[in-house]
Amino acid sequence: MPINIYADDESKRRIAWLCDDNWRLPDQIEALESWLELNRSKVKGGRYIADIGFAPREDASGGTAISPAMLRTLADLGISLFLSEYPPITNGQ
Repeated sequence: MPINIYADDESKRRIAWLCDDNWRLPDQIEALESWLELNRSKVKGGRYIADIGFAPREDASGGTAISPAMLRTLADLGISLFLSEYPPITNGQ
């Protein structure tokens, strides 16, 4: 469920689904920022949730930054950012 953007109301209407099977947080932040830049004018202000489902990385040596521009766009559009951590996915489970 890497990035699910949906209406924060009773309908839970899906706005976008990004990254499919990519559970790497840095890649997802980059994809969300790109999507926001491309779709900013198409999303009417309202109440939305962008839920990023990520798994911890064994090779992680730090985190990832969310730019002020991305934070501003999220706020302008009324999008709350959820970070949902999932256990590592291994083959055979």
